[in-house]
Formats: sequence, C-alpha cells, structure tokens
Amino acid sequence: MFTQPQSSIPTGLFSRRDALKSAGTGFGYLALAGMLGLQNRTARANPGPQNPLAPKPPQLPTKAKRIIFLFMEGAISHVDTFDYKPKLQESDGKSGPGGGKLVASKFKFAQHGQTGTWVSELYPHVAKHVDKLCFVRGLHTDTPAHPQAVIQLHTGARVASLTRPSMGAWMLYGLGTENQDLPGYVTVNPSPNFGGAVNYGSAFLPAHFQGTRINDSGFLPNLKASSLTPLQRKQIDLVQQMNRDLQAAPGAPSEIEGVIQSYELAFKMQGKVPELLDISKEPQSVLDAYGVKPGPAGSFARQCILARRLSEAGVRFVQIRQGGWDHHNNLHKGLTDNSLATDQSTAALLADLEQRGLLDETLVLFGSEFGRLPTAQGPDGRDHNITGYPMWLAGGGVKPGFSYGATDEFGAHAVEGRMHSMDLHATLLALMGLDHETLTYNYAGRDFRLTDVGGKVVREIFA
Repeated sequence: MFTQPQSSIPTGLFSRRDALKSAGTGFGYLALAGMLGLQNRTARANPGPQNPLAPKPPQLPTKAKRIIFLFMEGAISHVDTFDYKPKLQESDGKSGPGGGKLVASKFKFAQHGQTGTWVSELYPHVAKHVDKLCFVRGLHTDTPAHPQAVIQLHTGARVASLTRPSMGAWMLYGLGTENQDLPGYVTVNPSPNFGGAVNYGSAFLPAHFQGTRINDSGFLPNLKASSLTPLQRKQIDLVQQMNRDLQAAPGAPSEIEGVIQSYELAFKMQGKVPELLDISKEPQSVLDAYGVKPGPAGSFARQCILARRLSEAGVRFVQIRQGGWDHHNNLHKGLTDNSLATDQSTAALLADLEQRGLLDETLVLFGSEFGRLPTAQGPDGRDHNITGYPMWLAGGGVKPGFSYGATDEFGAHAVEGRMHSMDLHATLLALMGLDHETLTYNYAGRDFRLTDVGGKVVREIFA
C-alpha cells in the first residue's frame, strides 16, 4: 500500500496522485503502483555493488582472464595475407563469382609451422607463430559500410543509430577488473571516425564501464592533479560534492555513481599510470624485439608494448588499432606499408606474453570489421567483402594451430563453419567465462545483451 503524503494543494483541488487514486475506481493508481514496482525490480536486477569494478567470478569455467584486441581498421585483405586461395592464383583475369575480374594476390604464400598453415610474405614474423594461432575463417557480417560495420563489431548494434555498450564495457560489467588502481578497459589510439567514442562507450551501462582512451605515447588527458590550478582543484571538489548530494537524493540516476567513480579512479591512477605507460624504461632488447621506432612509424609497436604492460598489470580489456587498411586503390603499397608496421610487433607481443607466462590467460584477437573481395576495383584495389573473411585468435582457451570454417575457392563467401559477428561475440564472452544469454542489463523495461537476440558459441575452437 502507498501512503498518501500531506498535500500542499488547496482544499477542493486534486493533485495528480489524488486523481490517479480515485479516478476509474483507482485503476490509474494501480498502474502507477505497477510502474513503481517495475522500477524496484529493475533496481534489484541491476544492483549497484559497493565497488562495481571489483573482480567478479566468471559464470563458466574458463582460462582467459583478459583480452587484447588488435583491430586492423578499414578491412585487411585476407586473400593477400592469411587466406591462401590457389584457385584465385590460377584464375587471374577471369570472371569471378557475381561478376568482376578476379585478381590473384601479388604476394607469395608459403606454409609454416608443424600445421603447415599458409601465410603470405607480408607477415613473416607472425608466420613463425602460426602453431599458436586459432583461425576462424567463415566470418560474415551485415553491412558493407565502415561506420556501421565497425560499430557492429564493437557493440553488436546492427543499426549505427542504436547506441549499445561496447564489447569491452560488457566484459568489465560482467567480470570487474583485477587492479582497482587502473581502469579495467583501455583503448589506445581509437579511431575518431567510424563511430568514434561509441566503439568504446558504455551506452546505458553505468559510466564506469566505458573505455579509457589513451594514445600510443601513454598520454591520458587531465590525469595529473599537480597540473591543476587551486581554482580548478576547488571546482572539481565542488562538482564531486554536488554529485554526491545528487546521488543521495531520492530517484537519483544511476549514472551519477559512474561519474563519481570516474573522478576517483582518475586520482587513484596518478601514482601508477604514468610509470606504467612509460615504455622508455623497457630494456632495449624488448624495444628492438617489438620494432619500436620514433614517430608514426613506431606507433603500433608502442601500442603492443602498452597492451602487454596494461594486461600484465590487471587491465581486463585492451584494444589497440592500426588504421589505413581500406585499400580501394594502392593495394600493393598499402598492404606492404601496413603489414610492415604491424607484423614484427604483433609477433613480439605473442612471444612476450608467452615468455612471461601470460598467454594462457590472455586472449589475443586480430582482425578487421570485414574482408575484401577477390575481384578487382580499379587498377590496383579491392572492394569490401562482408560475406566471408577470417580473423585469428591466440592464447586463453582456444586451440593452438587450429582452423575453423572456410571461405570458397576464391575467398568470396563463407561456406564452412559460418560465423556471424554475433557468434564471435558470444564465443569471446564464453572464453572469458561469461554466458552471453544471461549477461544482461535491464534498461527501458527490457533486458539487453551484447548479442541482442542472436549469437551462438562456437565451442569447436575451445582448447
């Protein structure tokens, strides 16, 4: 029963609560009671723990404790790198499936490792580690437009206008973080295009689950309190006090807790983060192994070292990025430049994680939002391909030296082990010990999840 509060409405006038309670024999008030009951149930379904970033036990048995996602933005050409197609090489210049002229890869492929996995000459360093890799070769997605495809890969949203929590935010929500003095989710050099902050945001999840953005030099904006003027320090203290006052008020939005946590985390990080992000203290042998160079040429190598350092320190989800893979033209030079920027450092990351005993607990994912067609676009380019392309994984919980699924003889369509991007999300969550069907958050009267209403866990790749 609801108790009617004392009303300040003059005698003879009805408040809205009075009207709801009396009109229609009280059915309006019954509806209000139901709505408030739903609100209470929602609060119970999404309880706010004392520390929402505290580590939580996984729902399922698992090996992986963290993820490093190496995102090749723009769509790497799989038929020139990791998806060797002898028939394509034989059919250069002929008409391909669906029309268009087939174009053989300009790069030589060779078999590597005990598994005899084919890798092109573009990735000689990664080729030495193929027996650690687990390929999923039958991926497909829904849209050939970069912004929508990138957003779908990162958040599961099939429509770019539907803002959803990012994959890393869901991981942090489900598992918390292992180091309370560091952010649980870090994104390095995220793209300002193709969705921007949506790709590492928390959407309707509390704000403390969103990604923390840094660049490859380890710069974290507005981190050091020593850089604040006395007036700025007072302003921040005032804002925090106002946040706490609002949080204590009845009906305060849950997002306030996330804002407060974000400020507090920023000050906690002052002691640890600057040192953690300073790769200059790494031994020269490590810097050389990763291929660190000054300036933009060494950006991805620096990102790889940061990913290892952050993961080793307990960060749950780290994403790094190499852009510039959208080769509608200058395919040969573009692939040569981009693979040169990423090959050595990717291989060094795998070796470094293994040497430090971290690879078994760290799931490494390498791939793009989609692939590229085996047919020509202009004199030296390939167009987008959403119907069949690979990614590879390594480490925590996947079979090493294994390949699941396949594209057709030209690399155009997934024909075996077809795996939608939602299936990839479900599988990644399961490898981290999370059930994609029960990892939900109630928002606007509905239980949302990363995989929406789809997703199938591909257990065939589990070790």
